[in-house]
Amino acid sequence: MPDLAAPGLRVLFCGINPSLYSAAMRCHFARPGNRFWKALHLGGLTPRQLAPWEGDELLARGFGITNLVDRATARADELSCGEIRAGVEPLRAKVARLAPAAVACLGIGAYRIAFARADARLGEQPALFAGARMWVLPNPSGLNAHYQLDALGARFAELRRAVSGRSRRSSRRAR
Repeated sequence: MPDLAAPGLRVLFCGINPSLYSAAMRCHFARPGNRFWKALHLGGLTPRQLAPWEGDELLARGFGITNLVDRATARADELSCGEIRAGVEPLRAKVARLAPAAVACLGIGAYRIAFARADARLGEQPALFAGARMWVLPNPSGLNAHYQLDALGARFAELRRAVSGRSRRSSRRAR
């Protein structure tokens, strides 16, 4: 699955890995039950709900998508902890190269495993990651019953408020 990314993004969203459906469609978060595109809109990050194949419009708004693990699976729980941890250094290199203002990992469980942070909470993390602010948001998969769509949209709105109107330089000065 190729990344949907460019230098200087406002936010680089980092999924766990692509679903088999997304890989076949070659579009991120393409599975019909995935709520990523709905949450982006509900959170005020897009003026309307984009479709998975409208990646160019997402990029034009300053948002990109990558994954911790490239291997497509039916469910993220098919990945080993080692596979998830192995995705951190390639992600670090990507973030250093692309220099987004923020990285938003989608899935608290995967984040805790990948970054060895068993105590991590949703929201902004205390340390920068390769120079970018690090956020953890709930996994938007329809299989994630812990978060209903309205609560998911509220978490995406928190990210929007934190990154709106702030450049990388001004967000670093604020720290």
